[in-house]
Amino acid sequence: MARGIWVFAEQRNGELKKVVFELLSEGRKIADQLGQELWAILLGKEVKGLVEKLAPYGADKVLVADDEKLEKYSTGTYTKVISDLIREHQPFAFFLGNTAMGKDLAPRVAERVGTGLSSDCTGIELVDGNLHFVRPIYAGKAFAKTVCPEARPVMATIRPNVFPVSEPDAARQAEVVEVPVQVGMEDLKAIVKEVVKQASGRVELTEADIIVSGGRGMKGPENFKILEELADVLGAAVGASRAAVDAGWREHQYQVGQTGKTVSPSLYIACGISGAIQHLAGMSSSKVIVAINKDPEANIFKVADYGIVGDLFEIVPLLTEEFKKLLA
Repeated sequence: MARGIWVFAEQRNGELKKVVFELLSEGRKIADQLGQELWAILLGKEVKGLVEKLAPYGADKVLVADDEKLEKYSTGTYTKVISDLIREHQPFAFFLGNTAMGKDLAPRVAERVGTGLSSDCTGIELVDGNLHFVRPIYAGKAFAKTVCPEARPVMATIRPNVFPVSEPDAARQAEVVEVPVQVGMEDLKAIVKEVVKQASGRVELTEADIIVSGGRGMKGPENFKILEELADVLGAAVGASRAAVDAGWREHQYQVGQTGKTVSPSLYIACGISGAIQHLAGMSSSKVIVAINKDPEANIFKVADYGIVGDLFEIVPLLTEEFKKLLA
């Protein structure tokens, strides 16, 4: 019998991703409803110290694979370790964040253990003992509900920022199980020699609680400075539309949209963005959307909670100054 709700505790450079705490918080609720335990899987090198951060958010048990082979993320090694654990313990469900790593890892694990996968989910419901997942389709214009009644484990990647993080319980303790890493050269399709990071003082786009984005209306790369100034005041990330990226004003890693990143921040400020369906697909699930555009007929206003019709080059600096006063 399949037992346990599992969460992939994704970490980079010894820091857990914010989505991990969201998954643990939601996983705890589901585990309690099913009368099962909540387990976390932690992979990496010298990561045992992260266990104490997982327990307060609901983890009953943490499987720790701590090995130098896992220091740098590699699809082959991570897939092998996780697949072996799933075969051994037979969990009921396994959740991963819909991050770059999660999207790369989840389908490979699902194929290896012979189960299905619901990707980029924004909701989970427990109905008659089965998990139903809600996910946007058709560029966010509709939602589908998927259920895999026979699949074990039930696997899903969950969009960051869609589930609230519960209050941590400092008194909660988790059992730690050290997992031996048995990975040979035959398990590796590629070997990661080096990871080159681009320096940035801002939070990663998909995990940001506030995002300030610019589009074609920015008129040039130099004008993104005014968005960066607003972002610095708010502690926000800076995004861009496909038009701005295609024009070479921002790098692709900052693109929000169907061919970029899908985000769900608490606040999304769209500056000079018309609201093409490609862009809306990547940000329409934001909790509050503020649009700034000179064109009162711009499509972005159809999804915006608040709209400002005017010149962004006048409005954004005014917002920056007002926020400085409020936050002071």
